[in-house]
Amino acid sequence: MAERGSLRNRNRFDSNRSWKMNHVDEPDEDYVEDIQLNPESDTEVMDKPRPIQIVLAHEDDHNFELDEKALESILMQDHIRDLNVVVVSVAGAFRKGKSFLLDFMLRFMYSQNCTSWIGGSHEPLTGFTWRGGCERETTGIQIWSEVFVVEKPDGSKVAVILMDTQGAFDSQSTIKDCATVFALSTMTSSVQVYNLSQNIQEDDLQHLQLFTEYGRLAMEEIYKKPFQTLMFLIRDWSYPYEHPYGLEGGKLFLEKRLQVKQNQHEELQNVRKHIHSCFANIGCFLLPHPGLKVATNPSFDGRLVDIDDEFKKELHNLVPLLLASENLVEKEIGGSKVTCRDLLEYFKAYIKIYQGEELPHPKSMLQVGISKLLFSRQKVRYFFN
Repeated sequence: MAERGSLRNRNRFDSNRSWKMNHVDEPDEDYVEDIQLNPESDTEVMDKPRPIQIVLAHEDDHNFELDEKALESILMQDHIRDLNVVVVSVAGAFRKGKSFLLDFMLRFMYSQNCTSWIGGSHEPLTGFTWRGGCERETTGIQIWSEVFVVEKPDGSKVAVILMDTQGAFDSQSTIKDCATVFALSTMTSSVQVYNLSQNIQEDDLQHLQLFTEYGRLAMEEIYKKPFQTLMFLIRDWSYPYEHPYGLEGGKLFLEKRLQVKQNQHEELQNVRKHIHSCFANIGCFLLPHPGLKVATNPSFDGRLVDIDDEFKKELHNLVPLLLASENLVEKEIGGSKVTCRDLLEYFKAYIKIYQGEELPHPKSMLQVGISKLLFSRQKVRYFFN
């Protein structure tokens, strides 16, 4: 169950919603929990939960900057700093509904005990900023300001973070920009949702190979797959007569797409072998189109009444698959669980590499993260190549 976190005011959401959280007493809608911040951070914590920019994208020089104070104010709260962390990220091409999906994830996290978590028919969708149209909305990397504390079936508690990323391949981003955002979000997340439209094209796999190249050489030295869970999410799936919507249809479809065949060109074989070698777990979910009102109505604000029933049905299956307590994937680096405190140092180490002129060498990037974690826990001596 998700506990009430600290960075919020329930008035941000519909007061008619019933958020059933892990509290002995149900406070009223105006309840705001007192928190203890790290005294070294002078960042004010927001009284309303909202997306917080933690990685800033500078369009003038195509560089990235970590807002350390903002990230510290979230990750170093007393009640979560030493909890193992779960980070669910959504990445992919721009204008494909990533933020829209994340807002339904927020609804689930705020109402875990409620079977009707998906919301009321006439309730606007709020949370991460999204809109219709053809221009990009999200830049850099954002996380939700409220970290959700969830009790797993074994009784342990974990901190769950939702992450939104800048869409790839818009007219203002270089290939380095796209690779940086995708790779950084993949390296810092325990579950990366690869958001695609209609199908898995060969260039989608090639881009994934490019963006995850950072883990390949390091993996060969540490004998572990560098990334954890990859979920291909195919939006607007139009072939349910071949592969049905959902996880099982996606599994059969993905097996065909990632199959290595003897008569394939060596380049195509290598792409597929690389993807398998980089992720410990790979899945696929086929999601239908949400409907014409969603796609063509400029005033659409996320109300369920305007969304097709088939989409809502599959969405009701998808989100718990990622976020239900029994399905949560805790972040690991080099086989060790990562806490919120660790994750802060992890971000700091990686962003320094990304601020260089060229994309980092894959092995050096992963080694920095592993060494930083081991150093912070004083497990072993470490050194850089």
